[in-house]
Amino acid sequence: MSMQRFETTERMSQAVVHGDLIFLSGQVDKTKRDTVEEQTAAVLSRIDALLDSAGSDKAHIISANIWLADIGSFAEMNSVWDKWVAPGATPTRATVEARLADPKYHVEIAVIATRKAP
Repeated sequence: MSMQRFETTERMSQAVVHGDLIFLSGQVDKTKRDTVEEQTAAVLSRIDALLDSAGSDKAHIISANIWLADIGSFAEMNSVWDKWVAPGATPTRATVEARLADPKYHVEIAVIATRKAP
């Protein structure tokens, strides 16, 4: 079975497609906007773009892992997530507090999705 990689560097790929499964690496807002809401919106927009390039969309997300620098920002992140997620196609999800790679990152999200049917 073939494998396709997207936006690959010497360290990692932003997306890998294997069969009909799409694995996205953890996405952060590299512009480091100030608020959890702004960063969440930027990350979800990036996820939309990566899924599109891999032949999918948010309605085909199977699972999401979300890391928050401060679990106290759970409601702020959810306020953006809830407006973005595809109605009737909510994925499984885990959200935890974790120290992220840069103190200016508030949220990181990784997803697994399937390709859209041809």
